[in-house]
Amino acid sequence: MGVHVNLSKFYIDGRWVTPKGTRTLDVINPATEEPCATITLGNVEDVDIAVAAARRAFETYSLTSREERMALLSRIIEVYDTRLSDLAEAVTMEMGAPSGLALRSHAPSARNHLSAALDVLKDFAFEERIGTTMVVREPIGVCGLITPWNWPLNQLGCKVAPALATGCTMVLKPSEIAPLSAMILAEILHDAGVPKGVFNLINGDGPTVGAAMSSHPDIDMISFTGSTRAGRDVAKRAAESIKRVTQELGGKSANILLDDVDFHDAVTSGVTRCASNSGQSCNAPTRMLVPKDRMDEVAAIATSAAETLHVGDPNDAETTVGPVVSRAQWEKIQHLIDVGVGEGARMVAGGTGTPEGLTRGYYVRPTVFTHVTNDMTIAREEIFGPVLSIIGYDDEDDAVRIANDTRYGLSSYVSSADPERARRVARRIRTGMAHLNGAPGNHAAPFGGYKESGNGREWGRYGFEDYLETKSIFGYWPAE
Repeated sequence: MGVHVNLSKFYIDGRWVTPKGTRTLDVINPATEEPCATITLGNVEDVDIAVAAARRAFETYSLTSREERMALLSRIIEVYDTRLSDLAEAVTMEMGAPSGLALRSHAPSARNHLSAALDVLKDFAFEERIGTTMVVREPIGVCGLITPWNWPLNQLGCKVAPALATGCTMVLKPSEIAPLSAMILAEILHDAGVPKGVFNLINGDGPTVGAAMSSHPDIDMISFTGSTRAGRDVAKRAAESIKRVTQELGGKSANILLDDVDFHDAVTSGVTRCASNSGQSCNAPTRMLVPKDRMDEVAAIATSAAETLHVGDPNDAETTVGPVVSRAQWEKIQHLIDVGVGEGARMVAGGTGTPEGLTRGYYVRPTVFTHVTNDMTIAREEIFGPVLSIIGYDDEDDAVRIANDTRYGLSSYVSSADPERARRVARRIRTGMAHLNGAPGNHAAPFGGYKESGNGREWGRYGFEDYLETKSIFGYWPAE
């Protein structure tokens, strides 16, 4: 896939078909600013055809046994493992992830969700007896899956895996900015023998294909990951048909460093984690909260940490920060850096423009602001770039207040030398997730947020819930 290729077809009803839509779009490699592929953008008719295929397939796939679906997931995992390098290459090309990160984190992410779903499926309670009543958990139906560009395979995996495991069928619209890895996934599912019509892929933009999916009367649920703005539009369109909507949206996660931590390690880790994936993670720790009287010390450590980040060609093994995904994203970040300076935050690292020596590609200088107040734009808005805002707090209560003073509630981070203290603070933060002392996520545990960060949960057994309906069959057993 290293050359400019045409990927003009859609995967519908078990085969690659010519779309009804005729508009095309170049997929831009953000490291070169040049097209790396061309896709066709679908239209409303393409959505109708894909949904009809999924509806037909649901009649039989919904009746498959647990054992049949377990066998299918096992075959998918086997085929997936043969395509890891292809998937990593695609992610690097379509959204600029450094090759090491792509192979280490991006490519295996969907496989991790498939494996987690397989583990859950082995003993998931689809039936429960309550007196003389049988309570049955049944697949919800045809699912519309709309995924983003920043962690394309992760978001594909945490939607496709539970849909397959629970007996649902689906229509997937990956981001038109980063569709290549999704198309490889379609090949994997085909080669693994997913029955025709169970999985369907159409490319397209949000205003056309995304809107048609959200409002389609024969789609029973929409699972959307993306911006809060787009999430509102999806929910409004879905309301007409009263379909279920689950959303994983934006974030502005606080990273609270309590006064007893090793500041060198905690600040360095916080800077690195904020800049990972070029800052393009909804759960990135973009607000670092530190004691006010340690601000100057923290500023020095953060500046040093930012300067050690290697920004450059994602195919260079030394690169730790690649480009951001697009020109529009680059310009948005530049604007918000300017706003931060204009509102009085102190910029101690980075700034506007491209890093020295890089003449093409959407590269952003890792930027650190100190002496930020929580009412500043850079503390309120999701920048989605390698830009860190460091905010001072007076005491533990003040830190919790600042952390919760946001319209988002996706994730949070707490570091303390006292594990019990970290636990106590984490319980007070209004977020769907909290990471204590740098702990990573867990594919078996729920992922999702409070407030404008969305609703519903993905990953593991909690990820099954939104793909299931609950039926009570009264009198299933005779009264004793």
